[in-house]
Amino acid sequence: MRNLYILFFLTIILGCNDAILPKPKGYLSLEYPKKSYQKLSIERPYFFEIASNAKVIKDTNNWLKIKYPNLKASIDITYRPVENNLKELLTEAEKLVFKHTVKAEQIIPKDFVNPDKRVFGSLYEITGNAASQLQFHLTDSTSHFIKGSLYFYAKPNYDSILPAISYLKKDILHLIETLEWTK
Repeated sequence: MRNLYILFFLTIILGCNDAILPKPKGYLSLEYPKKSYQKLSIERPYFFEIASNAKVIKDTNNWLKIKYPNLKASIDITYRPVENNLKELLTEAEKLVFKHTVKAEQIIPKDFVNPDKRVFGSLYEITGNAASQLQFHLTDSTSHFIKGSLYFYAKPNYDSILPAISYLKKDILHLIETLEWTK
């Protein structure tokens, strides 16, 4: 029995010689295409510039989808004419944003005002594992109303898609800044 204790003691002492080191941090290295923009080539009551690496898919009612196949993402644009229903359109757009509060950690609004082009609206950045991380709405307050949402075709894992969100946020900001109404 004594030999068993000595063997056990020697195993513990000799087996613990290696220092335990923490696992080194790894950084995800993603490369995104260089930014270049082109004017929206399809006829709508609005136009703006989109990223050259995006594909535009027409939809009915002046809606469209701006797809980023390499990122497995899209920006869905819906258009509605303002017909004495601006308050209703704004309320509906904000309801869609705040529908994500169940999964969102934070919702950060940013207002946009460009009186020269008659573009007014808000961008909402939704942090956390929500279905959509960026949503916006824009209007001229008399005739036009656009709502946009960023979606990824994957289960939302905010930490993993954060670099792609940052990349696409620049495209959305450029879209907002170049938006003009055609009719």
